[in-house]
Amino acid sequence: MSHDTFPTDRPAVVTCGLPYANGDLHVGHLRTYVSGDALARALRRLGQRTAFVCGSDMHGTPIAVNAAKEGVSPEAFALEYHEQYERTFPRFNVAFDNYGHTHDETNTELTREFVRSWIDNDHVEQKEIQVAYDPEADQWLPDRFVEGTCPYCGETARGDECDDGCQRHLEPGEIEEPVSVITGNAAEYRAREHKFLRLSDFQEYLQGFIDRLEGTENAKNQPREWIEGELQDLCITRDMDWGIDYPEGEEDLVLYVWVDAPIEYVASTKQYSERVDDFDWEAVWKNHGTDEEPDGGEIVHIIGQDIIQHHTVFWPAMLRGADYNEPRAVMACGFVNLAGKAFSTSRNRAVWADDYLDAGLDPDLFRYQIITGSEFEADVNFSWDALQERVNGDLVGTLGNFIYRSLLFAHRNYDGTPDAAVSDEVSERIEAAIAQVEDSVNDYSVRGLGQAPVELAKFGNEYIQRHEPWKLTDEDPATAEQVIRDCVQLAKACAVLMQPVLPGKAADLWAQLGEDGSVDDVTLDAALEAPPETFDAPEELFERLEDERVEALNADLESRVEAAESADEDDDTDSDMDLEPIADDRISFDDFQALDIRVGEILSAEGIDGADKLARLEVDIGVETRQIVAGIKQLHDLDSLAGKKIVVVANLEKAELFGVESNGMLLAAGDEADLLTTHGDAVPGTKVQ
Repeated sequence: MSHDTFPTDRPAVVTCGLPYANGDLHVGHLRTYVSGDALARALRRLGQRTAFVCGSDMHGTPIAVNAAKEGVSPEAFALEYHEQYERTFPRFNVAFDNYGHTHDETNTELTREFVRSWIDNDHVEQKEIQVAYDPEADQWLPDRFVEGTCPYCGETARGDECDDGCQRHLEPGEIEEPVSVITGNAAEYRAREHKFLRLSDFQEYLQGFIDRLEGTENAKNQPREWIEGELQDLCITRDMDWGIDYPEGEEDLVLYVWVDAPIEYVASTKQYSERVDDFDWEAVWKNHGTDEEPDGGEIVHIIGQDIIQHHTVFWPAMLRGADYNEPRAVMACGFVNLAGKAFSTSRNRAVWADDYLDAGLDPDLFRYQIITGSEFEADVNFSWDALQERVNGDLVGTLGNFIYRSLLFAHRNYDGTPDAAVSDEVSERIEAAIAQVEDSVNDYSVRGLGQAPVELAKFGNEYIQRHEPWKLTDEDPATAEQVIRDCVQLAKACAVLMQPVLPGKAADLWAQLGEDGSVDDVTLDAALEAPPETFDAPEELFERLEDERVEALNADLESRVEAAESADEDDDTDSDMDLEPIADDRISFDDFQALDIRVGEILSAEGIDGADKLARLEVDIGVETRQIVAGIKQLHDLDSLAGKKIVVVANLEKAELFGVESNGMLLAAGDEADLLTTHGDAVPGTKVQ
């Protein structure tokens, strides 16, 4: 690995977080995969030898739980989704060089080699810990087989992660008030021997690593809370049958899913290198250098922000313990919201990958909207209306309009490219666009990759409008030839520059220009090479998304959401099982009086970087302004909360959630966090009695 500007003389590997083989893909899932594909394509445009690899995550308790519900084996259950993903990714022009899965022979053997290296290097120890157990089912309860209360923030959590609250990784035995998901009964803790990777062995290394790491700011900053604090050792074994067996004869233990999942990055690279002659997986992954003079290739991970800790704490420690190369960069994306609100797969409030494809829409349109809709680490909004706006504005009105009018004029008047030299102005503008792509790659800005060709086409539209060649063909034919020669060159440059984000449309434009070979195989320098002398009449690259079509897509989505919500309401009417019973234990009036509950007014609200559900609120409670952290990020439009009255417990002990201090608690009802407010106009600071 180097920290030289791309392209380097070392091989590169781009990976995406493994899709979990446990359900259908929706457009939110696709953000990292189309972004990873765009970055890998852009690296190749720069001349960087690059492999783009991934695979399906096949192990872990959610798959085991759901397979049991369907009465099939975990392997059969996971393979069905793996094969579905293999079919879906190419339909969005996501072209992995290798797509494997964690249950295949390559990953199984490499995982065992990793663990043996940790054992040989004395990084593994055995500890007796408390593990949840279901006495009725006579079964241990690893990870998602147990639910309870997070010991750090008090929210409902699953056995290995606090999904609803602080998003912390949880070790076995940490969850409070454990309940078995198998029987629904209270679980009990029993002593059990398990294997641990001593992360404390790598603390000094990780502190240096995070300073060297490139990528998005959230990926570089969020892990410091763990790395600079007291690192907990990572339990690397689980009590279950589904997974890769621990390699040292512990027949009743399998490896934790977050051990073998990232090793698939290495396994998939190895499988790719075994199929080609010019790519050596060991030259990328094996480390034979030092921190000061590192060896190995350029490794870039593209992930969702909910798994930053796994890729910047656990994974580099795992690599270090096995003498492997460290990642050069980690890019962590923000969430994808649907029409301004969070996805809800349980209520069918999602645009599924198949929904998009069944609508007959070109995959490049989605790629462009999801990549350019925001900076990568910020949340992005997907809606049919937003897609229509970007397609009709950027792609039809700017990029497509310039290319079609230029090539049509050139074909009608010159049968192709006029016999003239490219002007200095246009050459310099193309060179600037090339530099923009190079800078975007080195800044890890996939959004910049999508913007570069559209901005170049915008310049082209202004250029052709300024010179009005249709007026010059008779009055000044030489100048007319010059202008159209420039425009054809700009069109070719657009084809080269748009290929990472719009690969299908770039190939169409390349063919319209009559170019030989594939646009996938050229570097950025091709943007300045002369186009063919002749080409046929062009066709428009993009079609407008008309209002009627968008209205139909919106209506379909709304009807599905309403049907799912109606079914939920029917379930609630038929049964009150979802309502918690009234607590038998009563509190005294004095205990209630001890609560200082006040009316507050929200002054501002913003999401906390890296946290799925947490938001930071500034709240006026009359006597002072408080900072409060609440799990409402995906349940409310944060921008609209300023000025809203809420009810706050003001004398709650301070807490730290995801590295942010919370001084108080707002009150809200139900899973949808319906905020408690006042009927009248009580002023901030008024006590609730």
